[in-house]
Amino acid sequence: MTKATWNVDTVHSTIGFSVRHMMISNVKGTFNEFDGKIEADPTDLTDANIEFTIDANSVDTRMSDRDDHLRSADFFDVENHPNITFKATDIVKKSEDKYDMTGDFTIRGTTNQVTFDIAFEGAAKDPMSGDQAAGFTGSTKINRKDFGLTWNAALEAGGVVVGDEIKINIEIQLRQ
Repeated sequence: MTKATWNVDTVHSTIGFSVRHMMISNVKGTFNEFDGKIEADPTDLTDANIEFTIDANSVDTRMSDRDDHLRSADFFDVENHPNITFKATDIVKKSEDKYDMTGDFTIRGTTNQVTFDIAFEGAAKDPMSGDQAAGFTGSTKINRKDFGLTWNAALEAGGVVVGDEIKINIEIQLRQ
């Protein structure tokens, strides 16, 4: 394949996260609205231009009160910081289909370098549309406090309501 412009197929893509809740379980969530600008050869991402924008207001943890709290100034502060963004700055090939993708990750107006473990899952021609499609999965971990997400509450038995480590998982399908 050659370098080309790709669009994110949001119907076949997911950006999700999980965080410890009350020190005993994990809460998972997704962002339902996001888009990306990708110029790449999907079989060799080393010189790709990759940017993602996530609508922070689209957070969905399957509990509306919690989602509203995440949108508030205690967390994402969507009124002042409506988007979460990622722009790749360095992509290193680790093996035939695996990469370390480092970039500027911005949440709540704070930008830090974050590295995602990325895997190219393959490419195929869609039999329904005739479009060329390519798939990727990826993951990383961040400390939410590094991005100004510091709200918490102590538990009566010790510990806190929200863990500091956030696991981020992505499943992205691109269309040419």
